[in-house]
This record gives sequence, structure tokens and C-alpha cells, in this order.
Amino acid sequence: MALSLHLVASKTPAGSGGGSRLLLPQLRRGGITLSSVISLRRRPFWISASSSSDRDSTAVLASLGYSSDNGISGMIDVDAVTEAELKENGFRSTRRTKLVCTIGPATCGLEQLEALASGGMNVARVNMCHGDRGWHREVIRRVRKLNEEKGYAVAVMMDTEGSEIHMGDLPSSSARAEDGDIWTFSVRNFNSPPPDHTISVNYDGFAEDVKVGDELLVDGGMVRFEVIAKIGPDVRCRCTDPGLLLPRANLTFLRDGCLVQERNAMLPTISSKDWLDIDFGIAEGVDFIAISFVKTAEVINHLKSYIAARSHGSDISVIAKIESVDSLKNLEDIIRASDGAMVARGDLGAQIPLEEVPMAQRKIVKLCRKLNRPVIVASQLLESMIEYPTPTRAEVADVSEAVRQRADALMLSGESAMGQHPEKALSILRNVSLRIEKWWREESKHDAVELPGIASSFSGPNNLGADALFVYTKTGHMGSLLSRCRPDCPIFAFTPSVAARRRLNLQWGLIPFRLAYSDDMESNLRRTFSLLRARG
Repeated sequence: MALSLHLVASKTPAGSGGGSRLLLPQLRRGGITLSSVISLRRRPFWISASSSSDRDSTAVLASLGYSSDNGISGMIDVDAVTEAELKENGFRSTRRTKLVCTIGPATCGLEQLEALASGGMNVARVNMCHGDRGWHREVIRRVRKLNEEKGYAVAVMMDTEGSEIHMGDLPSSSARAEDGDIWTFSVRNFNSPPPDHTISVNYDGFAEDVKVGDELLVDGGMVRFEVIAKIGPDVRCRCTDPGLLLPRANLTFLRDGCLVQERNAMLPTISSKDWLDIDFGIAEGVDFIAISFVKTAEVINHLKSYIAARSHGSDISVIAKIESVDSLKNLEDIIRASDGAMVARGDLGAQIPLEEVPMAQRKIVKLCRKLNRPVIVASQLLESMIEYPTPTRAEVADVSEAVRQRADALMLSGESAMGQHPEKALSILRNVSLRIEKWWREESKHDAVELPGIASSFSGPNNLGADALFVYTKTGHMGSLLSRCRPDCPIFAFTPSVAARRRLNLQWGLIPFRLAYSDDMESNLRRTFSLLRARG
């Protein structure tokens, strides 16, 4: 088996090129043919080497002092699924695109969560629109239990409800609206289940704001109604586009073909319920908090200050959900202020023309790459799999495009939360990601995204011809910079922090390991090689 390594450090071990003088003779004595060696003052150093057999690799590592019997001891933690993939398929065949699964009634049990984790789930998302905090607490603790007992590194993302108008709970998990059906949307508080074809609305001014003739969109247009009458607190509507109604789906309405925004212009981005949920997320130690309907960067900055004050030394990252016209107007400022972004295409598609959604997605993904923020493509990726075991070909093409755009992660919503085939849906995402990534490498494709330089002498690794990159990172920042470059090989990110390891699991191409290390890079390398070889 050929050996090809790239070692990345903030400086050479000797500080001025001494590392290359030390390593070069030993590499030559080990019989390695050097394809490139670069070691300049104030630059990261790169070593690429190839060997004809695994035995040669062992000899070379031994000659460098990286042997399994050199007395180095310690532990190295890597995700159980990733370790199995590495051993079975090799470095280059590992999946680079990360997968986020929304947890709901279909997947909240320990067995179902483990099935998702073993199927490739990198981040478990809990949606505070549904369920109570006790239910979410149990889900979070089950995920943590799996991590501790089964060797996974699944991160937890908490998604706030936001202040936008939405439906209340339904008597059952879903209801179907057929063409021509008459439904009533009411702001009444029902102490018992509402009458048939009646849906509660969370916004008291709903009946005042809508007008007869307005078009009501449910869940970004998945179901459409026409307002035909207003009777006190009740709004009667006729279904014009049939579909599935889900609990707490967002509501928007159009007047003369234009989005009506006045109704929520004064609503806060973070509601009083959201602040209580955020306190809950901080107490439970979630890894990410996603904020719905972000309008300005000030909201993100305010939340970050609040988290810092409530939890000193907290490692919680804030994800901005881009799902409104206001989000697009202030896009760059919002992304700069946040720790990542989510392209929430469902609600975004209700606020801008549908034909503009693909362009908006591409713009957001590209900008996040440029600003070094992880980006998640979400909403309706495999919507048909809520009911059916096989996706449509159009859905597969949609997933393929998101992978081809090099988004950091793809997210399942209703497909995994309440769908009939959550594991199959996850498998589809995983298989499509692997195939498109493989095609990209075979075709030697390299996207022409202009990335701002991080140093005058470092342009970033793109087509290295290496099997893997090693990076040592305490906060995850250096790992994210390498991920941004989308190299053609996976990145082994070694961090001493359990929380940083979980957060890195959201970023493209990163394989996070937990490893305690020192400031002596030579010692770190010896120890790393020893522990990795001991794991096979």
C-alpha cells in the first residue's frame, strides 16, 4: 500500500527550516521517493512521499522514530463509523459531505438514533417548534450516551422556533388537504381538540391582517389556500393546491402576487419562548444553536454576547438560518457575524420567486466558503420519502447539485423526524454524496471559488495528490481553513477538545480525532503515527 502523507503545522519544528533538514535524510534512508518538499520560514510545511509497499511504509516510519514500540502511550478517539470506512475503503473513498438529521417521533428512540449514527449522521438536530423541553432533553442525552458508549461523535444542533406566524399542533401527526376543501384558520385558544378542518394560528393579529382574496401558503407553498371569508377570529379558506399539512408549519400569504410582510415587521427575531429555549440549550451543552428568520447581524451579535455571559467559556456555535428577504438583503453581514449558515429553502421559497431559489442557494454557499463559515443546505431534499421508500429523480438531482456546489452539509427535516423511511432517506443522501464526490475527483474538477488569502505565502491545498492531511487544532480554526479549500483528500483534524471535535463534524472533509498533544510538533507526529498504526 502506497504511503502518501502531508503534515501541516503552524511552523517548522526547528522554527527556520530545520525540520526539513532533519526529515529529508531520514526519508531518503527509508527508501521514499519525494514528490515535493517545501519548508520555508513562516510557512506551513508539506511533505509528500510515496512508497511501494506497506512494509516499506513501516520501515520508513520506524526510521523516522514513528514506531509502535517507542514507548508513546495515550488515547486517540475517532468516530466509529469513520474508522470502519477508513479501514474498509481507504482514505480517498471517505465521504466529505456531512449529514444532519432532524430528530422526531420516528427517530427519537435509542435504537433509532444508533441506526442513524451508524448510517452516517454527523449532527442530530432538535427542532424546538415541536415537542416540549423534557422530550428534547431526553433526545440530547440519548445522543450523548451513544457517543460515550459506542464511540460516535454526533454533534447536537438546537433549532429555535422564531417569531414567524405558524400553525398550531394537529390532532394527529399530519392531515391532508384536498383540492376544494374548506378549512378554518383561527386565533382562538382551543382547550380541547379543535373541530374538523380547523387549525389554530399563533399570531393574534392574523384575522385582522389577511383580506378576502389573499393566497395563504403553508410550509413555503407545500399546500395553498385562498381566503374566502373572515368571521371574527376565524379565517375560512379554500384549498387550491392539495398536500400534506404538518404540525407547526409556517404560514405566509400573498396579495396580488406579492408577499405581505407588514404582518411580522415588528415581530422580534428571537421570541420570549426562544430565549427560554436558548437557556435550555446552554444548560444541555448543545454544540450549535440555529436561529430562525435572522434579519440582521445585530441579532447574531446579541445572542453571542448572551451565550458568553450565561456560560463562560462556552463552545456553542451560532448558525444563521437564511430564509427571508431580509436575510438576503443583509447576507454578508449576517454570515460574517455567525459561525455558520443554513439555506432554509422551504421558507425562502415562499418569500422570493421559486425560480430564484437555486441562484440564492448557490450565492449563499459560495459566500460561506469565501468567509470560512460552514453551510448547510436544508428543506425538502427528499420530501417524497416522508411517505414513499424511493425518492424522485428530481430530488436526487437536487441533492447532487448541493454536493457539487461543495456545501458542507445536507439536512433531512420531515424525512427523518416523522417520515416512514428515515434510514433509507439517510442512506440515499450518503450514497449520492459519495458518488458525486468520486465523480468530482475522477474528473479532476476544481471549482474556481476565489478565497481571500490567509497569508501572503499560503494559497491553500487543492490538488495535492496526498492520501490525507494532518492538522493539529485546539479551537478548530486551522481545520476549518483547510476544509474551506476543499482539498482532494480528507483532513485528519486532531484536537484535545471533545466539544471542538463534535463541532468539526459539521465541516466538509474533516475527520475529527480527539488527541491530547503538546507544543512539540515532532513529538506529536511520533505519537500520532504510533496511535494510528495501533488502531490499524
